[in-house]
Amino acid sequence: MTSDPLRLTGEVDDATARLLRTTAGLDESSLAAASLLPGWTRGHVLAHLARNADGFVNLLTAARTGETIPMYASPAARSSDIEAGASRPQAAHLDDLRRTADRFAEAVAAMPAEAWGATVDTRRGPWSAAYLVWGRLREVEVHHVDLAVEYRPADWPEAFGHRLLREVATGLAGRSDAPPMVLRCDGRQHDLVVGDRTAAPTVTGAAPDLAAWLIGRSPGAALTVSPDGPLPTPPEWI
Repeated sequence: MTSDPLRLTGEVDDATARLLRTTAGLDESSLAAASLLPGWTRGHVLAHLARNADGFVNLLTAARTGETIPMYASPAARSSDIEAGASRPQAAHLDDLRRTADRFAEAVAAMPAEAWGATVDTRRGPWSAAYLVWGRLREVEVHHVDLAVEYRPADWPEAFGHRLLREVATGLAGRSDAPPMVLRCDGRQHDLVVGDRTAAPTVTGAAPDLAAWLIGRSPGAALTVSPDGPLPTPPEWI
């Protein structure tokens, strides 16, 4: 699992290509159908992904130039842009996704080595600029699943599934609303522990299945719990 933004760019390109293939197979009725995200159609998800790419371009530009450039003009502007783009025809969605992906790639290529150490302000708080390429990869992979077409967490590349699982588990370990649990990947000896493991159940499964369950993209049907009992209830992923 690499953290090098320049090595991750190839994974972003591959994830984007998969997303574009899925989008190319959606007709107008499919775009208007519900996604996995409450209140959002598939068109909303695609519009969000395009605007998210633009937001990351803004942050990369801020890191490169030293200017204060917000990810989005405002929360209201972000919401209105997504709403305005949601009902577009498929060809418009495809064109927007391609163009914004190209702009993101160009912004990454323009980054001098020292700019990756800058701190930028994202919707999730301050980030190192070096984290932005992973952030974009995560958006594309998770929201591809949110389209609720054929792409599933099991289709995530292995390295992505493991990194997402580790990131989410680490975040939960610092939250008071997270139930104690031990997360165990199939065939691996190293456990990820959330809270006090003394009486915590052990939840076992493949990394993508564990990660998808923790972020609310799966009910966890493929996971096992020891001792026998219900799965813990993870808090909302933020």
